[in-house]
Amino acid sequence: MIDFRQEFLDFALARDVLRFGEFKTKAGRLSPYFFNAGLFNDGAALDRLAEFYAKAISASGIAVDVLFGPAYKGIPLVAVTAVALARAGRNLPFAFNRKEAKDHGEGGNIVGAPLAGQVLIVDDVISAGTSVRESVELIRVAGASPCGVVIALDRMERGRGKLSAVQEVERDYGIPVVAVASLDDLMRFLQQRPDFRNNEAAVLRYRQEYGVAHSG
Repeated sequence: MIDFRQEFLDFALARDVLRFGEFKTKAGRLSPYFFNAGLFNDGAALDRLAEFYAKAISASGIAVDVLFGPAYKGIPLVAVTAVALARAGRNLPFAFNRKEAKDHGEGGNIVGAPLAGQVLIVDDVISAGTSVRESVELIRVAGASPCGVVIALDRMERGRGKLSAVQEVERDYGIPVVAVASLDDLMRFLQQRPDFRNNEAAVLRYRQEYGVAHSG
């Protein structure tokens, strides 16, 4: 059976979402790779991406009642992930938030299904964790429980302290973060590609300098 995580990285590379070279991160670090989920920007790419999200959610074993997508990047992701899960035989309601509450019509700042039970947050990446914090607050105010976060890639990279942004979310909110792929998976991916030997060495050096031991 093909590992869907390796398949996902191959797909990301083919779509130019995953690139190798020298890139400056927001933290000012020079990274040997770059992952831009915004380049999953057509119907076919989004459809395929949703299949990987659905597989990651199913593989996680997390009990989920509702899917939630934080504005703005999480909105298309939660919608297509719900479609992919339904296609796979698991029909879940989904919702997303507005940045500004609507003062007419149905009002409020939540669109879609009511937030109830165990709510899984669907987003692209976790950097500062701001989106997750806002989502957790919205879910709890609605009387529901955040049960986890699913993202495309976990860079497994330290933030300002010893922990990664993902580890900080898991520590602060007591919920798991599920990634379609992680830096561990990326290293395995590169090890299987002799033509990427130089990139593998560069990513390993970067990991040794800025990485965390594990994502959980």
